[in-house]
Amino acid sequence: MKRVHFVMQGKGGVGKTFVASLLAQYHQEHDRDVICIDTDPVNATFAGYKAFNVHRLELMDGNELNPRKFDLMMKQLIEEDSHFVVDNGAASFLPLSNYMIENDVIGLLTEQGKEVLVHTLITGSQGLRDTLTGFSKLAEHLPDSAQLVVWLNEYFGPIISDDGKQFEEMKVYTKHKSRINGLIRIPRQSSSTFGQDVETMLSRRATFAEVRENPDFELMDKQRLTMVKRNLFEQMDAVAV
Repeated sequence: MKRVHFVMQGKGGVGKTFVASLLAQYHQEHDRDVICIDTDPVNATFAGYKAFNVHRLELMDGNELNPRKFDLMMKQLIEEDSHFVVDNGAASFLPLSNYMIENDVIGLLTEQGKEVLVHTLITGSQGLRDTLTGFSKLAEHLPDSAQLVVWLNEYFGPIISDDGKQFEEMKVYTKHKSRINGLIRIPRQSSSTFGQDVETMLSRRATFAEVRENPDFELMDKQRLTMVKRNLFEQMDAVAV
């Protein structure tokens, strides 16, 4: 069964495109056909990855976002016999989530033989409250046939509430636990080594495979990034993305 991965979170700058790139690379590494779509009308970062040949969905009519243009994406999701990764920007989070609910997108894709996974991110520090709210809205309003995968991105700090609770101890998690297909943790790395290497890779819109062949990355840069990839891909194996 072909899968459609939606990467969605209403908070900007939390790592959505990084997650989308990981999903695309994971499918490529497993020799699966994958079509990538960028629906961010403001910062089309995903479209900057040459390795994925990303389709950019133009949503704007002048200065206004036109949700009807999601119809074009739906046609492609249904007609193409491929896996899909859809990176949704913060500016189009509400329009896309409303469109999906109003048009029963999950039900339609399921009827057409596609399995739908919705990936959302939780971050620490100042973004914690907003990302928890975004996750809660998705869990409450999307139908049960949509599998939710939560990515715990510790780049901005540990994901701990004001009263010291880890995500798995928080009320929002226990309330929606049955909706969650899996948790994937993006661990916080040493900023001077692992963190810097990941930032460099992301700033160049490079994949792990491209890093291996790029002489600009030193031996230990490549070693650390290989370790990052191994950790994340093993978690993705466990979730069966």
